[in-house]
Amino acid sequence: MTSFVVHGPFEIAHEKRKGGRSLIFDDFWSGDAAYLAEEKGCYVFAIRNRGLTPIYVGKATKTFKQEAINPANRYKYHNGFSDYAKGTPLLYFLVHPMRRGPTNTKQIAQVEDFLIQAGIVENPNLQNIKGAQQPGWSIKGVIRSGAGKPTDSEAQFRSLFGIMSTW
Repeated sequence: MTSFVVHGPFEIAHEKRKGGRSLIFDDFWSGDAAYLAEEKGCYVFAIRNRGLTPIYVGKATKTFKQEAINPANRYKYHNGFSDYAKGTPLLYFLVHPMRRGPTNTKQIAQVEDFLIQAGIVENPNLQNIKGAQQPGWSIKGVIRSGAGKPTDSEAQFRSLFGIMSTW
């Protein structure tokens, strides 16, 4: 089994301007995250504001440096960040382990899809479009069923499958 490793959070510099707050990416890859620049895997842009909220989930099958802060993603990060008057912008990286042979891009895509599905539950305004459609089913008290305390049967069933929340 492939085990991705989580790195982060790494703060993204930002400043106040007349029109609001703006993200600054210029020195990101020369800072604490420099050792991840050539890695591959998934990344999550989030905001810390009374808890953590995912804003965008992406995958890097080339390198994080080439894909995580490209112009299209900067736009998505700024767009999601503008919804918050306060909070700290962060990036998390899930690194695919190095192995002989080509990178398993299929596994990276599967992890990205999973993170998008989980992220949409936490933030309905997640900036992702691809992969953001929720399945048309739920299991009451177990998965994607909304708020409310699960019954004993539902809680036991969740435990049976190691499901920790009702997303």
